[in-house]
Amino acid sequence: MYRISYRAPDQSQRTKRGFRTKRDAELALAQVAIAKSRGEFIDPTAAAVTVDTMGEEWLEQRRGVLKPSSFRPLESAWRKHVQPKWGARTVGSIRHSEVQSWVSAMTGGSTTVRRAQGVLAGILDGAVHDRRLSRNVARDIALPTKTRNARRHYLAHSQVQTLADHARHPALVLFLAYTGLRWGEATALRIRHVDTLRRRVSVEENAVLVSAEVHVGTPKTHRSRSVPYPEFLALPIAQLAEGKSRDELLFGDGVDYLKLPASRNGWFTVAVRAAQDEDPTIPRVTPHDLRHTAASLAVQAGAHVKAVQRMLGHASAAMTLDVYADLFDDDLDAVATALDQAKRAASVVIPLSRERDRKA
Repeated sequence: MYRISYRAPDQSQRTKRGFRTKRDAELALAQVAIAKSRGEFIDPTAAAVTVDTMGEEWLEQRRGVLKPSSFRPLESAWRKHVQPKWGARTVGSIRHSEVQSWVSAMTGGSTTVRRAQGVLAGILDGAVHDRRLSRNVARDIALPTKTRNARRHYLAHSQVQTLADHARHPALVLFLAYTGLRWGEATALRIRHVDTLRRRVSVEENAVLVSAEVHVGTPKTHRSRSVPYPEFLALPIAQLAEGKSRDELLFGDGVDYLKLPASRNGWFTVAVRAAQDEDPTIPRVTPHDLRHTAASLAVQAGAHVKAVQRMLGHASAAMTLDVYADLFDDDLDAVATALDQAKRAASVVIPLSRERDRKA
């Protein structure tokens, strides 16, 4: 057996044993020299830190950066899936094949699996950046295919009105269905955010319920936006604002944020059931389906995809098209029809006299 001795970049002496032949030892020594010259040297002792230690640091770094609604799922994935499996392991002892087996055996849906793998990969990314590892073995993993969301429900104008008529907060139902605001964006609106002359609201805050506590921050894209509302909502909004100061909330009592109603027996679910009794064609919808409805009604009204994007607060028009591709299917037929009409209009019609001369 052979061993090699070398100096690390910090000039400390290092020794590695276990080489069966002299050639293997010489190759290992040459690799160390090349890594040192390229600045790629990895100290084997640095990889002895546990995933538990690095995981807690990784989470703490993100606690102050991410919104509570984004941080909570990561923390849950760490506690439930990553820490129990990998916490006691050193980062240098983990193998790619082990991570792949873990991912392949995990249950709970594609989102759960992808999030857990992402947490482990993020932690090991930190180990790579700290020069504890030469590569991240949790990357390039075969992941389950993302499951498509359940079929979206879009309400018609009459169905929206029927639902609002049976709701405890009819103005809020109509507002969500005709502006496309997220629940948290709508319930975080203050009187000062409403421009009654232009019939617009300025979306600047988002109130999200996390662990039974409302957290208020910026909108999902971190950007404020101006969203118009139709004229028929002008009176209900004025009535909601009556007697409130500029800093009070538009919806509710002006002080407390309206929380998302319970899915089983909350006021929204009760309203849906009552509306279905009156109109059986109304599907079972959630408050978020009113956002989908707003997109549908806007497209039906002829709104351009760019306008729909701005209304919904999507990062790009491409995202809007991707999310609501089904709403724009009819546009493809319209394009074909328009091209056919344009071609017919541009075709040269040969006068009858010239047609006779050609035959002659």
